[in-house]
Amino acid sequence: MNFRRLILSLFCVLFLGIGVASGMFFWEAREEYNRLKAIEAASARRFAEVEARLREQEKILDRLRNDPAFVERVIRRRLGYAKPDEFIFRFPE
Repeated sequence: MNFRRLILSLFCVLFLGIGVASGMFFWEAREEYNRLKAIEAASARRFAEVEARLREQEKILDRLRNDPAFVERVIRRRLGYAKPDEFIFRFPE
């Protein structure tokens, strides 16, 4: 009976060891999963921001291609161009 009890306790210890090891493995896997989900969420936010900026730039590009008044306004503002007989006043900012 003593030998049987020894084998039973050995199996219990072995089962407990395997359980603890697998628990640790799954705990680490869950932590890595949570970390990757956070990275995915941050990437999705960044992608949405970049996509919104791209849509804005596409609108500006479309206006530059099709709206001469917008092109003139952009050229005047950015390059400081003026029509003949116009004066441009520049003030320090």
